[in-house]
Amino acid sequence: MIENYLDINPEVENAIASNLPIVALESTIISHGMPYPQNLETALKVEQIVRDHGAVPATIALINGKIKVGLTKYEIDYLAESGSKIVKASRRDLPYLLAQKIDGATTVSSTMIAADLAGIRIFATGGIGGVHRGASQSFDISADLQELANTNVAVVCAGIKAILDLGLTLEYLETFGIPVLGFQTEELPAFYTQKSGFKVNYNMNSVAEIAELLKTKWGLNLKGGVIIANPIAEENQLDYDLMKNAIDKAIIQEKQLGIKGKESTPFLLGKVKELTDGLSLDANIELVYNNARLAAQIAQVYRKLE
Repeated sequence: MIENYLDINPEVENAIASNLPIVALESTIISHGMPYPQNLETALKVEQIVRDHGAVPATIALINGKIKVGLTKYEIDYLAESGSKIVKASRRDLPYLLAQKIDGATTVSSTMIAADLAGIRIFATGGIGGVHRGASQSFDISADLQELANTNVAVVCAGIKAILDLGLTLEYLETFGIPVLGFQTEELPAFYTQKSGFKVNYNMNSVAEIAELLKTKWGLNLKGGVIIANPIAEENQLDYDLMKNAIDKAIIQEKQLGIKGKESTPFLLGKVKELTDGLSLDANIELVYNNARLAAQIAQVYRKLE
């Protein structure tokens, strides 16, 4: 039955059959994360970075009624040029979009679902969603968190998106038993910067330590994912105060405009980009590259252990 909805690219299918390391990649970052042509250039470079570091990239999207695991260059170009015309597809949206054959760009949660269906355990993205500021009134909590609680995929990211409530997100993750690992850091990175004021659960000094933890977790049948928080390089990070001030202003405007739900994150990221004169977009691109490198390295070691 699953085969009716899953379309695995021949290169990825061969990698699965040959037990090669694979890294899943989302497509919302292409359609909703940045403007054209930077989104196209970034998506293609991320795939190349994964290849250069010994793994096979598997960018995921919904195209013509199928979950496509591994996109062609033509399909990536289509998503990039179409931009926000492509529907942002989370777990909730998958049945409708697939049944109606509406194309969709996968979020962290839906990319995790697709990766799990294909047997891919390592996924690289920018930052994960979480508990939104003011969630005590709005109940706005990203579906990413419940996916992490239930789906056996490790997510390499630059931490939780800085526009969110980091403290409440960490509390939520703890409640559902989702480990937050720091790669060579004790402090949780805050997407655009290395600094957040919050601690990770465990500081992992090497790729081998991370791979061994993943093997142990899933070997114990402890369901759910793992967050591997990989700090943006120091030379590419935003100034902390610049970031904080931009986010505070963006959130005020969001409330004034009444923007909520899945439109919230794209609006806030776009507004922060505007308020930082594009510096946040530059940082976003660099942290995605950084995460792709680490994910490919982890995928190699984990595949050998598996």
